[in-house]
Amino acid sequence: MAANSLMDVIGGTPSVWLDRLVQARGLEGRMLAKLDYLNPGFSKKDRAAKGIIEMAEASGALRPGQTVVELTSGNMGTGLAIVCGLKGYPFVAVMSRGNSVERARMMAALGAEVVLVDQLPGSVPGQVSGGDLAEVDRVTREIVEKRQAFRADQFHHAGNARAHFETTGPEMWADSDGSLTAFVDFAGSGGTFAGTIRALKDCNPGLRGYVVEPEGAEALAGGVVTRPDHPIQGGGYAMADLEFLQGCQVDGYLSVTGEAARETARALAREEGIFGGFSAGANAAAALDLLAGPERGGVVGIVICDSGLKYLSTDLWA
Repeated sequence: MAANSLMDVIGGTPSVWLDRLVQARGLEGRMLAKLDYLNPGFSKKDRAAKGIIEMAEASGALRPGQTVVELTSGNMGTGLAIVCGLKGYPFVAVMSRGNSVERARMMAALGAEVVLVDQLPGSVPGQVSGGDLAEVDRVTREIVEKRQAFRADQFHHAGNARAHFETTGPEMWADSDGSLTAFVDFAGSGGTFAGTIRALKDCNPGLRGYVVEPEGAEALAGGVVTRPDHPIQGGGYAMADLEFLQGCQVDGYLSVTGEAARETARALAREEGIFGGFSAGANAAAALDLLAGPERGGVVGIVICDSGLKYLSTDLWA
């Protein structure tokens, strides 16, 4: 049966077992991948965009026809461009020039006004630091005030984590036939991890949740940040105080190098036919580490966060 709107096909993405990837490395256990790169905007952020806008409408925080503004690495902006376009809200996406150009072009094609913010002096193109993100946040706040806009505020708005609590977690549990023993996720806003792990622990209180950060930027784990710049776009901003993780049970922290994320993303494409992005590679690399260590013989769930198509101008596929 055909859907009445693209809004109705956000979420409900398929999951697949990555047995080839696991067995080729001689590991015990299984890995389940939630293919959220098959959402309409090619990323998991479609769920959060829909959740935030619908929650804001219900509370009256978002007025009919009001402009929506949000900072983004590209994925939330794409999701909001779709949702706002379908619902009749003008949308302004504010993004660092350090993110891949494909993202800006896609948001603009979907009707968004895209504001690109220069990186800080000394920042590396393609590697967005916490300082770069802070500059994007400053510009975002200025635009919100000037236009009297509604800020989607993905790092704080409850609709982000709630969307994953209501959809991603229950879907993954059902897709695994109730066999998941762990969930691991690369931290951006923290909304995916917080919402998903809460839902999964409701199903199985003994299930363990792990947060992934880039090596050298393990702020959430309480480490000293030595390398705030890294190629894993969409997260790892060396922010130690993500709101969604406050009061959220984290059973362990893992770190991955940019090279490990890159090579595992390439392995996903070659060995499993999954054309995901940098963070998908980071998630799969961390899950492999878990199956080689504390989760040996277990069943680890991950999310394929976005599509490799968003990284064709980067060194991910060079």
